[in-house]
Amino acid sequence: MLECRNIQKHYGGVAALKGVNWKLLPGEVHALCGENGAGKSTLARILCGITAPDDGEILLEGHAVNWPGPQAARQAGLGIILQELDLFAHLSIAENLAIGNARLEDGAWVSPSALNDAAHPLLRSVGLELDPTLLLERLSVSQWQLVAIARVLGLDAKIIFMDEPTSALTDDAVERLFGLIRQLKERGVAIVYVSHKMNEIFRICDRVSVMRDGEMIATATCAATSIDQVIQQMVGRVIATTRREKLSGTGQTLLEAHEISTRKLRQVSFTLSRGEILGVAGLVGSGRSEVGRVLFGISPITDGTITLEGNLYEPYDPHDAVAQGIALVPEDRQKEGLIPGMSIRQNTTLASLPKYSRSSWISRAEEVAASTEALADCRTKFADQELPIRSLSGGNQQKVLIGKWLLTHPKICFFDDPTRGIDIGAKDDIYRLLAELAGKGLGIIWVSSELPELLANAHRILVLHEGRCLGILDAATATQEDIMRLATGHHAARS
Repeated sequence: MLECRNIQKHYGGVAALKGVNWKLLPGEVHALCGENGAGKSTLARILCGITAPDDGEILLEGHAVNWPGPQAARQAGLGIILQELDLFAHLSIAENLAIGNARLEDGAWVSPSALNDAAHPLLRSVGLELDPTLLLERLSVSQWQLVAIARVLGLDAKIIFMDEPTSALTDDAVERLFGLIRQLKERGVAIVYVSHKMNEIFRICDRVSVMRDGEMIATATCAATSIDQVIQQMVGRVIATTRREKLSGTGQTLLEAHEISTRKLRQVSFTLSRGEILGVAGLVGSGRSEVGRVLFGISPITDGTITLEGNLYEPYDPHDAVAQGIALVPEDRQKEGLIPGMSIRQNTTLASLPKYSRSSWISRAEEVAASTEALADCRTKFADQELPIRSLSGGNQQKVLIGKWLLTHPKICFFDDPTRGIDIGAKDDIYRLLAELAGKGLGIIWVSSELPELLANAHRILVLHEGRCLGILDAATATQEDIMRLATGHHAARS
């Protein structure tokens, strides 16, 4: 159905794709795997007309094509859900669904009622019961992801590229997406599924292709290979995929939240010890991120109390929270964590600049020394600190963001889905880093949409449902089923 021959792409002196050959069959779900920077997204963007190749040939149903831009590819039946969502916060949901859809962009005049009527079934298909006139800026990251999926479904495409479509989705939304994929497959639509989540790939995909360093390493049916084999092909080393040995916390209470309530939380209580990794699980809208916003002085508490090292903790803004030893690694690194136009060095030291300043002047030598150490501690791969942060892969951008907050020397780090959309090798680096931080006595609060990683790395797991804590489980004995029962409100338990 779709084929590429000898596709090459260079950015400056760096080869992003090195003569890639690849085929997509009609009605199949075909996974593209590889570490960040392997070339997966570049290949997808070239095949969908967003990026022009330097060399090579693309064939659609046996005919050579040369896309002048993404609109031509869309008109030919190719749709793509980008990892970095190309949506517009200042427009409504319905307007975002219409952009790029020739059937909804009919003429120079827009009919709001017709637009909303067309939006309703698309939103329902992805499980969003929202008013189409709502501005996108009012939605959560996971809801943005579902809107992006709905937009591509509205194109009625015959080939759909999904670049990390579940990176911000919780299990209930993932199940709905898998149901949609099965329906599309039955209609003969071919799906290219770019993901780092091995369990998902081997559950829904027919074939899997592995890329490494801009080259296509291998293609096989999922039945003829294994997760371990694919991972080794991706990273060239063995990665732990089971529960890892964890150091126990010191038992000394670092932070205690007693029946805290906000606009989104209702009487949530928990404790955090020095050296402990406390996981936080829950469905979309459960209040997971809100816990971090409270600790970081963003969301005000309406009731309840928090103590930090035995003293009442009432941060009046993020600056005060940082001064008292709290760090927040946000869920959306592009919008809330990093500044794309600034260098790797500048992003790394941004939260701790006063340490390298004298009378409003920054000591470049001290700043470079600090960023070099932080980047090394986080195992960040980069060519030059002065390159823009956007030149790094998603995994390395996330490591820069973590390094940025570690330079503030926090007592407690709140990580909001830190492994979202990054490859298995980078995930493993982050798992090891968080374990090392806990080993040094830091308190870690870790929100994740991936239950296996919480079970493998956390000491305890706090489970939220509709703003309430329904249980705190021992990760050593808990199962995914235990967590999901609480997350869906089936029964409450506390250990």
